[in-house]
Amino acid sequence: MKSKSRQSKESSQTGKGDRVTQAGPRSVAPAVLEPDLDAPKWYLNRELTWLAFNRRVLAEAADPRNPLLERVKFIAIASSNLDEFFMKRMGGLQLQTAAGVQVRTVDGRTPAQQMAECYDEVHDLEAEKMRIWTALAASLHEHGVAIESYADLSESDREGLRQHYENNIFPLLTPQTLDPAHPFPWISNLSLNLWMSVRYPSDDRTVMARVKVPVGPDVPRFVRIGATHRFVPLEELISNNLDTLFPNADIDACDVFFVTRNANVGHDDEAADDLLALIENEVRERQFTPVVRVIVHADMDATRRGRLVAERELGSDDDDFERSGIMALRHLSEIAQLDIPDLHDPTHRPVDFPPLKAAPNIFHAIRDRGPFLLHHPYYAFSSSVERFLKEASDDPKVRGIKMTLYRTSEDTKVIEYLIDAANNGKQVAVVVELKARFDEAANIRWASRMEEAGIHVTYGVVGLKTHCKVIQVVRRDFDGLRLYTHMGTGNYHAGTARLYTDLGILSCDRSIGRDVIELFNYLTTGYQTDRHFSKLLPAPTVLKGSLIAKIRREVRVHEASGDGHIQFKINALEDADITQELYRASRAGVKVDLIVRDSCRLRPGVPGVSDNIRVISIVGRFLEHSRLYYFRNGGLEEYYIGSADAMTRNLEQRVEVLCPIEAPHLRIELRRMLDLWLGDKRNAWDMDADGKYTHRSPKADGGDEPLGAQALLVRSAQRAFEELERKTRWRTPKYLRKRRS
Repeated sequence: MKSKSRQSKESSQTGKGDRVTQAGPRSVAPAVLEPDLDAPKWYLNRELTWLAFNRRVLAEAADPRNPLLERVKFIAIASSNLDEFFMKRMGGLQLQTAAGVQVRTVDGRTPAQQMAECYDEVHDLEAEKMRIWTALAASLHEHGVAIESYADLSESDREGLRQHYENNIFPLLTPQTLDPAHPFPWISNLSLNLWMSVRYPSDDRTVMARVKVPVGPDVPRFVRIGATHRFVPLEELISNNLDTLFPNADIDACDVFFVTRNANVGHDDEAADDLLALIENEVRERQFTPVVRVIVHADMDATRRGRLVAERELGSDDDDFERSGIMALRHLSEIAQLDIPDLHDPTHRPVDFPPLKAAPNIFHAIRDRGPFLLHHPYYAFSSSVERFLKEASDDPKVRGIKMTLYRTSEDTKVIEYLIDAANNGKQVAVVVELKARFDEAANIRWASRMEEAGIHVTYGVVGLKTHCKVIQVVRRDFDGLRLYTHMGTGNYHAGTARLYTDLGILSCDRSIGRDVIELFNYLTTGYQTDRHFSKLLPAPTVLKGSLIAKIRREVRVHEASGDGHIQFKINALEDADITQELYRASRAGVKVDLIVRDSCRLRPGVPGVSDNIRVISIVGRFLEHSRLYYFRNGGLEEYYIGSADAMTRNLEQRVEVLCPIEAPHLRIELRRMLDLWLGDKRNAWDMDADGKYTHRSPKADGGDEPLGAQALLVRSAQRAFEELERKTRWRTPKYLRKRRS
């Protein structure tokens, strides 16, 4: 990137952010106008493009082609996404603005400018979300699913709810009044609260009181009425039974408010003596960070609203949001999980990966028939990745297991198998990322549990997050030690493996295995000097430079022989240097296809800059999470999968890895996937140069709605599994088939 002064000088010379380059001294060619790719006008804002992604998620809730409860699910996802956006992104912008930071992003905006534009977009998104929810609630009512107002319930319904309240809710409530002896209480993050004006007949004064609505694992936000699919919000149930909390008092007013706090807690981990203690402290401190958003009902009395916002600096005018109707719609996930099959997508059950299902020993299968390309959630995580670890923990020939752990789930068997391996005398080393946002507490628990079992636990390299997804198993085969490796694009998390699309490879490639040894030695020591990687592309040392070099090589090859082609499937494109190189490739005539799920700085289709670039985004039943990089390279094609997006933080501030896919049959699979994604006519959105998206939703002439890439991949996996079942059945003796049936 050029310095600010150089950019300003060049801009002033052309007047339009372009620079003129002259041909060489012996050439008589006219001057060529070349765009200044440092100019802010070529870049979209990261925060605004992420909000555009959330608008695409919300569009799934409005799409009548989706079943009703699936649409409710997308409302909940969009709401949860916005909560996290305020906790992470808006919280960071508020801190920068408060500190007077004036540094501009590559798109030319200061933190204050970004905040102002984001607030406008969020207000619009919230209004659209409530409009969609209102229409959706009416449609659900026709199917007997309703969130009702307490005031509209029958007397018998109220009596049943009162009994439920007294037995299950009342003991959890703690009313807090405000007076000189009771200062304003601390309001926890993502909490739903009641704000009341309370007056006792014996006292002329009116006091303010607060009650936290105790939504939690055992206390649903929406309370079922009898055995129906009718519900009442928990806050309404509480607010209509306040006589139990304030006996003989008059409740002059009762309103609901919702608070979001900043999730950014800044500490110098390089100066920390104990990283584990530091992260534990950060998790505690997150509950006490500044408020970044307060949502109140639109009809709240102005005086009471002002008192609320003023107390303990609960926000400001900018982050004070009004809401009509139900707030904190993230909890609609409870309604989305109702067991009404007709209102859901057809049940998806990941199938076993056929080459592994038929194999009695996973290591023999990898060695003799591999490598294998796994695609979740189409193929089951449990019978592939978890099986890899399980067999490693039990196999007497396995000598050691090394693994990185960024996120995992309560229901995963990963930790259990690692502990079993250690108990079975194997050398087990796990690199745990303690700073995985919002999973720090869980990772601390896992780390402590594994250390108690004798597993060698480390926390990666100081100053860098360990984001790569790698397992290495060292096994003594008939011909000596062999290195078996799993590398993936997603976390070792059983829950998200059913909801996110991710790729992984199981191999025993010797060069990759040696590279993984170097990677783990780096992670456990922090020393990078003289580490050589023959196939893997690790960040932060190699990856970014390699991607730039490969883009430039594609330009050179294209200029020599034509047919230059680059394809990326990633979650986000934020890095300005990568964006510039893609612009230059397009200007040279290289075709560039980008499948970018959410944030994208690049403007496609700009004449003279990105004519040869197209950007699509896929939003569907599953969250697109896989990363895949393709370079045609004059016919010597290269495919890479891995953990890294084209973001500065991934390329420069994290330990990431891209792994080459070299086996011809696996490249055929990846080519088929890329073609399916790019040709999706159901779930894909096309991006224009202004950052706006158009949904692909054509119907075949006189035919049925076309299937999207995700549906086609579900069908493909199912057919492959059924074909294996047929083959297995006919190879089984008749008397055994009868016994099995």
